[in-house]
Amino acid sequence: MIIVFKPTATVEDKSRLKAQLEARGYQIHASEGVNASLFGVVGDTSALDMNLLLVNEGVEKVMRVQEPFKRANRAFHPEDSIVNVAGVPIGGKKIQVIAGPCSVESIEQITAVAQDVKASGATLLRGGAFKPRTSPYSFQGLKELGLDYLKAAREATGLPIVTEIMSADKIERFVEDVDLIQVGARNMQNFELLKELGKTNKPILLKRGLSATIEEWIMSAEYIMAGGNENVILCERGIRTFEHYTRNTLDLSAIPAVKKLSHLPVVVDPSHAAGLWWMVEPLAKAAVAVGADGLLIEVHNNPECALCDGAQSLRPERFARLMGELKGIARIVGRDM
Repeated sequence: MIIVFKPTATVEDKSRLKAQLEARGYQIHASEGVNASLFGVVGDTSALDMNLLLVNEGVEKVMRVQEPFKRANRAFHPEDSIVNVAGVPIGGKKIQVIAGPCSVESIEQITAVAQDVKASGATLLRGGAFKPRTSPYSFQGLKELGLDYLKAAREATGLPIVTEIMSADKIERFVEDVDLIQVGARNMQNFELLKELGKTNKPILLKRGLSATIEEWIMSAEYIMAGGNENVILCERGIRTFEHYTRNTLDLSAIPAVKKLSHLPVVVDPSHAAGLWWMVEPLAKAAVAVGADGLLIEVHNNPECALCDGAQSLRPERFARLMGELKGIARIVGRDM
């Protein structure tokens, strides 16, 4: 339920109503926007009489929320959210680019790629230390050592680091060492992991599940936010369809859809969407054109020898050229890069 206040509503009006609702067991999400002040009421609001709420002098209108997600709902938070990742704002006018290899392979490799992508304009460094693979025989990542190498690359370049968490028992290490914790597509509905991440205040990059609907995706964000952590960034990375030519099918329509439904920032991963390096560039441009707040792009200095996903990785020189081309598209849609 949404309670919208009149411009003349006083602090006392709001405090009194908040106390009344909390006394009945409801949680209140207060939002003070440029044009509106409102309460998002979380709980079973079927017992609340909308007409009685309108008796309060400061209340302008009361609306029931149809969607099952509340804290992630734009109706609860009309202004776009901006998530701060170690000083890098995601969700504002500037489109941020997260770049790096699919997997951390050595300290030399991750540091060299970090230096290259920073020089081209990337503002965050990605790299997998723990790798969820379809086959148990595939490279599973360097794990703890990979995290150490990522930290060394951050030390060398100043780029905040982004990497995927696999299980709740690693949360303490990730909170201490990682700037943006990624929840991969396979863990999008690992609700116990999401609930534990909700107890932290670390920014979370939540990838869309392989076959998840938009509502299911946002509901997973709601799990994190319900625990108190509202620093959530959504990532569209392609969904599974009947098409086999590409690794997945990039759902570009999800970006404007999510922005209509939610206030959370949305980034796009064109690398995993296509699985083909030569498709990354046009898909990245399309993502910027439809309103993405950021891009997640795989870059490798020797993709032919990559231990993971070399076929979808750009060489540093191609990435540099793409970054230049993206700036022109960003300007057309009123964004910066």
